[in-house]
Amino acid sequence: MALRRYDPDSPRDQIGQLPVCGCGTLLRAKPLGRRRFLGLSLATVALWAAPLDLANAASGHYEAMLLTCIDPRFVTAARNYMVDAKHWKDNYSLFSFAGAAVGAVAPKLEGWHQTFWDNLGITLQLHNIKNLVALDHRDCGAAELAYGKEAVATPKLETETHRKVLAEFRAEVGKRHPQLRVITGLIAKSGKVEMLG
Repeated sequence: MALRRYDPDSPRDQIGQLPVCGCGTLLRAKPLGRRRFLGLSLATVALWAAPLDLANAASGHYEAMLLTCIDPRFVTAARNYMVDAKHWKDNYSLFSFAGAAVGAVAPKLEGWHQTFWDNLGITLQLHNIKNLVALDHRDCGAAELAYGKEAVATPKLETETHRKVLAEFRAEVGKRHPQLRVITGLIAKSGKVEMLG
């Protein structure tokens, strides 16, 4: 197949038959003016620099790791606490699984424990965090499954159950990683975070 030059004045190119090169690339393109050149140049630089930023983010010094539950109703509240209350935007890692601290210490969920501790160990290695934040939440299905309906039957019992879970969680972190500051709280359905411990 012979290649030919694109000629915008050619009747052949104006009747809908698009010229292509041997690789299949369309040859009919907008002229490369100053604005388009600048836009393409900036886009190229941004694409080239983005992987460097992501690579640098893999290790470094960050403030914290956040442990949250997987319940979608509380994702925004947990994020708001870390960003608005603690001012740690883009300065914390995140680990989520059912129950948050409940998943890390409840005997009925023992099979999950090592996953959390292994992840925390990697986070310490990669991110050199100073703080560990665990945010449980009200109306938690994992807490009910782990400790029974009676343990969360009233707001007072629910608070006490989470208070005990979070105390056990802080003690376990203290044994394994005494250098970490542990911050624990309970997110209300309204999104307000009540600090426990």
